[in-house]
Amino acid sequence: MTDDPAHDRPAGNQPRLGEIGLANFAPYLMNRIMGRYNTSLRTEMADLGLSTPKMRALAVLSVIEGPLIRELAVYSVVEQSTLSRALDQLAAEGLIRREADAADNRATRVFITASGRATFETLWPRMAEAHARMFRGIPEDERRAFIGTLHKMLNNIRKHEI
Repeated sequence: MTDDPAHDRPAGNQPRLGEIGLANFAPYLMNRIMGRYNTSLRTEMADLGLSTPKMRALAVLSVIEGPLIRELAVYSVVEQSTLSRALDQLAAEGLIRREADAADNRATRVFITASGRATFETLWPRMAEAHARMFRGIPEDERRAFIGTLHKMLNNIRKHEI
């Protein structure tokens, strides 16, 4: 052990988390932001009978028509097993419907119903408000640059084409 933090770095010569600091560690900041965002919606979601996985599925289905379940899992950032349970509940509540894929009857496509769309549209103003609050005081050019950076980061770590 030396007094030089760089000397005590792990293999690969990467700085330690203590050197970077939580305030400068992007994954930590992203988790804090998304945790706060999800918490800000929790009451409204609960009032509508929605969990975070159910809300994410409805949000994706409100913009993407009939994705395969595996695609919906990627878009909604929900583990497929968790998503399957959420979809079972959404189907039982009449908020989504499933259909066999025309090209592969082993695959299933998911569609939002009119009731599901109405439920999502009830929550959307609160989601939009939470989104706007995150960007309050941030100029439009900085927002665009930030979104561009997020796209680059996603591309760097992407496992799926979508």
